[in-house]
Amino acid sequence: MEDFEYLFILLFFNFFAGNVISILVFASPIKTFWGVIKKKSTENYKGVPYLTTLLSTSLWTFYGIINPDGLLVMTVNGAGAILQLIYVILFLIYAPKDKKVKTAKLVAVLNVGFLGAVIAVALLAIHGNTRLTFVGILCAGLTIGMYASPLSAMRNVIKTTSVEYMPFLLSFFLLLNAGVWSAYAVLVKDIYIGVPNAVGVVLGSAQLILYLIYKNKSASAKSTEAMEEEGAAHLVKGGIEMLSLEDDLKNRSLYKGKSLPKPHVIGQYSFKKIVKTISCSSI
Repeated sequence: MEDFEYLFILLFFNFFAGNVISILVFASPIKTFWGVIKKKSTENYKGVPYLTTLLSTSLWTFYGIINPDGLLVMTVNGAGAILQLIYVILFLIYAPKDKKVKTAKLVAVLNVGFLGAVIAVALLAIHGNTRLTFVGILCAGLTIGMYASPLSAMRNVIKTTSVEYMPFLLSFFLLLNAGVWSAYAVLVKDIYIGVPNAVGVVLGSAQLILYLIYKNKSASAKSTEAMEEEGAAHLVKGGIEMLSLEDDLKNRSLYKGKSLPKPHVIGQYSFKKIVKTISCSSI
């Protein structure tokens, strides 16, 4: 009975952790990149998290292939690698020129050179259980790197007091994914899966705490900025109205100035008429 319950729990985690949570993690940047496509700019987003995640999912896929019990690891990370590759391509398309060049170099070094070298060494130079250990240690290290990659975004959040460029969904699903995979690692007794995901729980929790701290500050900053813009708009509008009023007064003054001679003409005409009348009366 205990074996049956253990098997049921294991199957549940296999399905839930491997298929649902992980796919949600890999799909969470879709909203971010949809905004990038609409704006046609990566703005202040960092490309490093997507590069490290692409490398990590690619190596985990390889780990699943060489591991006799790694079917779930292979399928889930294979799907994740495809999604991450799409994100990296979109980042390269819409990033500014300097970021594009830097990111392209990192892709060539990490995702092509390093990954190819690891696969070649594992297949050609290492055999037996040592191969699994070698790849497992690398996967664990890169997974820790994947969870730690948003640290640059966290530093930016503290510096700018804004969470605009630290996507909440990505942080939330990374934490959820790390927690579920940690539990799964305990069940299957896989240290290479357990250690990095335990680290991920700690770092993911830190990201969410930071998000909660600076979320309201970001909203306050936006409100203040909006008020300043509105005040500036009122000042500009007031200045335009004052200029219009001054122009109107000048026009009126000019009009009155042109009209001043008229009473003088009328006065001259009346004076002449009076003199003529007096003259006629005298005769």
